[in-house]
Amino acid sequence: MRVAAIDCGTNSVRLLIADISGNVMTEVERHMQIVRLGQGVDRTGRLAPEALERTFTAMRGYQELIVAHGATATRVVATSATRDAANRQEFADGVLAIFGVEPEVVTGAEEAELSFTGATRSLAGEGEQPYLVVDIGGGSTEFVVGGGHVEGAISVDIGCVRLTERHLKDAGDPPPAPALERVVADIEAALDKVAAAVPVERAKTLVGLAGSVTTVAGIALDLPQYDADKIHHARISAEQVHGVVRELLAMTHEQRAAVPVMHPGRVDVIGAGALILDRIVRRFAFSQVVVSEHDILDGIAWSLSG
Repeated sequence: MRVAAIDCGTNSVRLLIADISGNVMTEVERHMQIVRLGQGVDRTGRLAPEALERTFTAMRGYQELIVAHGATATRVVATSATRDAANRQEFADGVLAIFGVEPEVVTGAEEAELSFTGATRSLAGEGEQPYLVVDIGGGSTEFVVGGGHVEGAISVDIGCVRLTERHLKDAGDPPPAPALERVVADIEAALDKVAAAVPVERAKTLVGLAGSVTTVAGIALDLPQYDADKIHHARISAEQVHGVVRELLAMTHEQRAAVPVMHPGRVDVIGAGALILDRIVRRFAFSQVVVSEHDILDGIAWSLSG
């Protein structure tokens, strides 16, 4: 069957159209647009009108592709920014008008399970189980421990957009040490919750998902341009992670924008996102991270296969 999965996060809205037959998924189209739906949500508790319009514009283009490719089932999943917003019904009404289906504002636990499924269905032979799957988003980060099944999951409110808006937006460029210390304090407080709720100590392999992780990987691999095939299942050492993060945090906006693998929409939030990855590697003493291009979007698609 041909399915369409839409993941609407705090920073980006993404589309995957795929054919699923048994345990095989064949990608037809995969797209990502950075729309910054979560703009200001941490401060105001509401989705901004201009952020909603950017998101709906991207979605209208996605619906045209879904129709053109003849997908027979569509699922729209919305995550952290929408969970937090007082006016999320406005978002839901707009999505229904575009796709003809209601968006599902999933809980953090549901988001974690979808991310785990998406990441691990293609991980056979890539690292020892159990895995710690970490999905660093714009508004939240999901942690899931499991092998053949999920053993524990938690979603915590640290993400590249949320932490940037909270601590780095007006701090300076590059950000000064006191601002970075405040970011680290928020991350460490969230990791305290993770350590208390999820059996991280059982995990043998760290699997990193989403744009902050794949960007760090692309820089570590010194790629001349973003290459998903080279990044998918790359193994990035802890030393490489620490080195890339130090470089990013010392750069100006213009220097970050000139990095070959950097998406323009990540330039101002990559520092916080990379710092989350750095602190996870340090806190839980992993020697490397296995990077996956497959994530919650793939999990949404798999969920449509029945």
